[in-house]
Amino acid sequence: MKRASLKDIAEALNVSKTLVSLVLNNKGEQWGISEETQKKVFKKAEELNYHPNQMARGLRTGKSNIIGLVVADISNPFYAKISRTIEREVTKLGFQLLVCSSDEVPEKEYKLIELLKDRQRVEGIIVATTQENNGQFIQLKKEQFPLVFIDRKPEEMPSNYVGVDNYQGAFDAVEHMIKVGKRRIGLINVSPTYISTLQERVEGYKNALKKHNIKLVNSIHAVSYNDIEKTTEEAVRDLVKGQLNADALFTVNNYVAVNCLQVLHKMNVRIPEDVAMICFDDMDAFKFSHPPLTTVAQPLEKIGEESVKLLMKQMSGKTVPPQSRILPTKLVIRKSCGSHLAGAK
Repeated sequence: MKRASLKDIAEALNVSKTLVSLVLNNKGEQWGISEETQKKVFKKAEELNYHPNQMARGLRTGKSNIIGLVVADISNPFYAKISRTIEREVTKLGFQLLVCSSDEVPEKEYKLIELLKDRQRVEGIIVATTQENNGQFIQLKKEQFPLVFIDRKPEEMPSNYVGVDNYQGAFDAVEHMIKVGKRRIGLINVSPTYISTLQERVEGYKNALKKHNIKLVNSIHAVSYNDIEKTTEEAVRDLVKGQLNADALFTVNNYVAVNCLQVLHKMNVRIPEDVAMICFDDMDAFKFSHPPLTTVAQPLEKIGEESVKLLMKQMSGKTVPPQSRILPTKLVIRKSCGSHLAGAK
């Protein structure tokens, strides 16, 4: 079906395209167009199912009213909830949201950002970056293009960022396991391991062990995002059945945790009787796993809300120095660590 245009409405009412455009852009009263005529225009536009061409409007006004969001994986409940919050907040402000997934591929993320900026003409971008090279972001900064990082941030580059205290969250999780009697705590990381959040969580893990004078060898394994099932099974088997003989596991995110749980059940390893477990990231399913999983919860709605605020500050045209919003995490103690009341805060 042919898309209705301003010309179609104008011809149907025997008026000019200019008049129709003024009315539909809420300028009818300003230009002295009668209320009766305005009602006829709106009615005819509804009858013809008219929708404005946003791209053409953007070219005329210089504004698209579109915000871009690039995350690693929109199917992950972590990013899905943040994305939903961002969509809600930008919609309140009269914007639309375009969401893209990079699938943890730096080259794909680079191309998506170029597409959003140059083809979709978005007015700002929020990104959970997978890129190790900051070249694209440095160029956007030079152009004063509105940009906010969430969850992850580029290294050695002042930037607008919203995330959590990953170090403290990981430290608290590992210390909790130590307090309930665990000493051989393995960590399962995920590639690409250069991502800032993962580095901070690994550092928190190491320092919690150091504080309690626990020295471990070969206690950290990194699994592949692109082959998560196979590499997670290899890592879990090595940590639990190998030299470490782990009595506890700490996973760096919910994606790894789900696969880890599957492997442990496949191995007939009891949680927490044989191996305790904590995950950085919480999601509703963990309340009902067997047993319910102890997690480090992040304030996902707050991350989404704060990222929109920082982006709007930049889009307002005001020159403001880069700002970081570091939010606290919460240790949600359930039964996967054994004495689930010990160490409660």
